[in-house]
Amino acid sequence: MRFILPVLLAGAALAGCYDREANAPKAASAPETAATLGGVDLGKPVRALGAEPFWGVEITPDALIYTRVDQPTQRAPNRGATVQGTVATFASSTDLNQALNVVLIATECSDGMSDRTYPLTAKVEIGDDTLTGCAAPASMLTAQPAP
Repeated sequence: MRFILPVLLAGAALAGCYDREANAPKAASAPETAATLGGVDLGKPVRALGAEPFWGVEITPDALIYTRVDQPTQRAPNRGATVQGTVATFASSTDLNQALNVVLIATECSDGMSDRTYPLTAKVEIGDDTLTGCAAPASMLTAQPAP
């Protein structure tokens, strides 16, 4: 019996240390805003494109859609961009089981075929191919006259 009393007293002392405020549920954090690169909101549709061969990647909030004149269109889920400094990388795998990596760099780019200047430079790796080109918000490409 003389051992039970100290154990009960120690338990009561520890119960007094419980801090209800520290264990209260915390408010949900604010949703993250979409990443921005070179003034381009990556949470909105972005289009990367290049020539020789002509190719394009439409980046939507849900998908990466790769097109090329001599190949079938391929779709991949958009898992979001990893942004480090002036570089954003989208990594996924297409419905034809090819790795698809789209790298956007915050440097101005000219497509070499028109007078259009793009806010981003693009590099696309799909399967064994590495393609380079330019990128811009899709809204900018539809608003400007075609070359």
